[in-house]
This record gives sequence, C-alpha cells and structure tokens, in this order.
Amino acid sequence: MIQLIERTTDVVTGSPNLEDLHTLSAFPIFMGTTDQARSNDLTADMSWSISRDSGLIQLKHLLPLDLLYQAQTTTSAVGPTWMAHHRAFAEFLRAYSPRSVLELGGAHGILSVEYHQRVGQIQIPWTILEPNPAPVEGCRARFLKGFFDEECRLDEDYDVLVHSHVFEHLYEPAQFMARLCQFMAPGQIMVFSVPDLYEWLKRKFTNCINFEHTVFLTEPYVDELLARYGFRTLEKRHVMDGHSIFYAAMRDDAIESSGLSHDLYAQNRRLYEEFVEYYQTLTHEINAKVDAWEGEVFLFGAHVFAQYLIAFGLDTRRIRCILDNDSRKQGRRLYGTDLIVATPEILAGLENAAVILKAGIYNEEIRNGIRARINDSIEYFE
Repeated sequence: MIQLIERTTDVVTGSPNLEDLHTLSAFPIFMGTTDQARSNDLTADMSWSISRDSGLIQLKHLLPLDLLYQAQTTTSAVGPTWMAHHRAFAEFLRAYSPRSVLELGGAHGILSVEYHQRVGQIQIPWTILEPNPAPVEGCRARFLKGFFDEECRLDEDYDVLVHSHVFEHLYEPAQFMARLCQFMAPGQIMVFSVPDLYEWLKRKFTNCINFEHTVFLTEPYVDELLARYGFRTLEKRHVMDGHSIFYAAMRDDAIESSGLSHDLYAQNRRLYEEFVEYYQTLTHEINAKVDAWEGEVFLFGAHVFAQYLIAFGLDTRRIRCILDNDSRKQGRRLYGTDLIVATPEILAGLENAAVILKAGIYNEEIRNGIRARINDSIEYFE
C-alpha cells in the first residue's frame, strides 16, 4: 500500500479552495522500463484538482519522492530535440557571461559541456547539485549528490544559478522560490528553462502533467513566483515552437508582484477538459483503426506517452511491442504493461505495418527518423 501525500492547498497561493477535475485510475507510478516481474509494478490513482482562486491545476495525491525516483537513474535526453534545447540554452546563458555556475538538477552535465564548447578553452567553475548524477563523457563539472533543500550547504561561491526543466518537477514550487530568495544575494542572476506547459497541454501532449510534473506551472505562475520572492525578470524567450521558455532573472528586493489573472480558472479548466475529451475520443478511434488493420501494429515510446494512451482505453492486444530509440530500454518491459521494448529497426522491410505514435513534441523527429533510415511505407495512427 503506497502512502500517498495529499495536497490540500494551492501550491502557489496557499488557498484551500480546490475542486476535483479528473482521475485516471491505477496509473503506473514509473514512466520507464523495468526487468522486474509485472506483479511487482505499482500503480496509484492519478487525480487532478484545480484551484478555484488561481486556476492552478495540480496533482491531488503525490508519490513519496523516494518511491517516485527509486527506479530512475537518468533519461537519455540526447535526441535531436533535446540536444537542440541544450545548445540553445547554453547560448542563452552565454549572454550573461557567468564567472562561476551553480546548476541545480544537472543530471548529465550536458549543459556545462555545451556551454564550454561555446566559450572555447575558458573553463569556468561549474558545480552541479543533483540527486542522481550521471555525467556524460567530457563533462568537467563538479558533481554534488543531493537536493536543494534546507540541509544543503555549499562551500563555493558562484555568480549565476542555473536550472533546466527542474521547476516543473518540484512538489512545492513556492517553498523552492522562498529558499532561493534566502540563498541568493541581491544582484545575483538566475538563468533557467521550463517547458511551455500551456502549449503542451493545448497541443494535447501527455508528458505535460503526470506523477513527475505534478503542477501545471505555466508562464503566469512562474512570473508570479519570481516577482513574489524577489526576482526581477530580465529576459524571457519562447524557443523551439512551444518546447520551452528561457528565463533570466535577478535577485531584487524592490520588485513587487502584480498578482494572477482571474481568467486562469476558466481557461485552465476548459483546457484540461478538452485534453480528457480528446484522448477518450482518440483511443476509441485508434482502437477502431487497429481492429480494421490487417498487418502488424506497434506502439512508439516506452514512456508516459504509451502509458497515458493505455490509461485512456487503448486496446493493447494487437500491439506486437513498444518501439523506442533508447538502446537502454530495448529488451525490457514498459512499466505497468506486458509490452516489451524493441528497436524501431525491426520495422525495416515490413510492407504492412502501422505505428501508433503520440509522443508530443517528438512526433516529427520520430516519424522523420523512421522514414529516412528504416522504412518509408509505415502507416501512422496518431
């Protein structure tokens, strides 16, 4: 029995005025692959609520952090889309000419490698605080294993604090900002990247909110948290057609919050309801296509993309296997399912095959890769 953590207040405003939205029952708690017996997989209801005051959508019951990340080591995050992000973010950071960097949650150290490639032989001190370090080859950053919390103590100075796709993983974003406010001196710079979650949900991306992304932390809430906790936004840039938003902010005690729009409740509620209706309809339509298809059927993405489709009713009985480009996932089982992961190379030479593809912003990258390198006659159900 999992001891879930209940959220009873809005994690941005503190308001207890919450309203239930929707529940996906018995959802897999881990969005990756495993070698363990299926009987050992754990599930929990994924229940979402919305604040009637601020419009913030958030997960109602949280997994304990040690359980959420116990099976996680690192994600590959090195496909073309992610590499484009790392490079663009490194270039964005370069404009602020850091003399030393503290990076929170830098996992691989890819950003530090990309940054130093852009500044030539100049190597600045770069420290990465990360609970599961997995440095890539060529990373010269100093790794510290741990979390950015009240117990965190650092013995090095820095002038720029960096984090990339960390904010949306936090259970308590307001507490994180309060900690940063105390940790950073006025005038210090924070440069960070967050997913453009509004665009992700608008475009029906299933990696938008889940057991890891437990708060629909869209632009208005990020802006509000920055101002409330003493950070003046210096620059904000939307990049890669809705993939991410880059921020640069400076600690400034003179900045004041302008509050949140009263329109966010209706806007976000409608957006989430459209998301649910879309997937209920989509899985029904895909099931009909699969039933009518005379060839083999595959499902792409050993990740939350596939788990969401299955949770919304995708029938897996005709699916031969899961396809994924990550070699570390191949030969393993997608957590919460009976489906084994294989390389997309098995599509080579097939004349009557269909791939169910609903992988968010990565759809085009995946489809183009299969067409160019493996098989240009594949049918796609998406």
